[in-house]
Amino acid sequence: TRYGEVENVEFNSDGALGITVYHQNRKGSASSTDLSPQAIARTVQAALDIARYTSPDPCAGVADKELLAFDAPDLDLFHPADVSPDEAIELAARAEQAALQADKRITNTEGGSFNSHYGVKVFGNSHGMLQGYCSTRHSLSSCVIAEENGDMERDYAYTIGRAMSDLQTPEWVGADCARRTLSRLSPRKLSTMKAPVIFANEVATGLFGHLVGAIAGGSVYRKSTFLLDSLGKQILPDWLTIEEHPHLLKGLASTPFDSEGVRTERRDIIKDGILTQWLLTSYSARKLGLKSTGH
Repeated sequence: TRYGEVENVEFNSDGALGITVYHQNRKGSASSTDLSPQAIARTVQAALDIARYTSPDPCAGVADKELLAFDAPDLDLFHPADVSPDEAIELAARAEQAALQADKRITNTEGGSFNSHYGVKVFGNSHGMLQGYCSTRHSLSSCVIAEENGDMERDYAYTIGRAMSDLQTPEWVGADCARRTLSRLSPRKLSTMKAPVIFANEVATGLFGHLVGAIAGGSVYRKSTFLLDSLGKQILPDWLTIEEHPHLLKGLASTPFDSEGVRTERRDIIKDGILTQWLLTSYSARKLGLKSTGH
């Protein structure tokens, strides 16, 4: 919605299948969004044809059987929303209205939005693993523009969760959106100084994304990371520990297994500033003589 008027209502339903085959250490992959039996047969044949022409690689192959999630845990990820289109429109409009009414300096809006997503993921391989799970994700957001002394700023706020009951109210979203937008007005330059820096939680993914890329197995075996010889060494302050918790119930990033079917586990990535793990796929693990970590 924008200014309370409906601008767009969408419903999408789609599916996709991906297949990877290994033949004499040669890998072939193909995918299709057509899930008819004939299309699936063509996709399998395409993967086989590709495998015939790729170079053999002794590290290629299905994930090790003992690492697979044959008994994938239920992580409570599926919570369908009983929300009609009219109710979804009302939620978006309330979030937008709350932002517009928060302060007279809020002069324009890019609207409010409600989204609800249902997904099903199924994985199987030739080791006999066949596991799957359903998941949902619901979100509500608003974006407005504030103006003061000729300065215009834009910002947004959102709430997201696996279940509708996990979401903040539309009024909270609107108020937070207004607060964020207004805080951007009248910026000032700082003189050169030494000072602590507080990062907003929204930048966490990007901030730690650089670290994740540097300790990913692909970067390590290619020797393209600045942390190449840092395993077991202190790379961050001793007060910082980074843990992975892939089995948090209703977690937005929780998953019982990775894209190869390898079971995910709780693990320390950084412990007291010390790098304790590379993040490894089956392929990168074999290149390094290690075991996959489910990444």
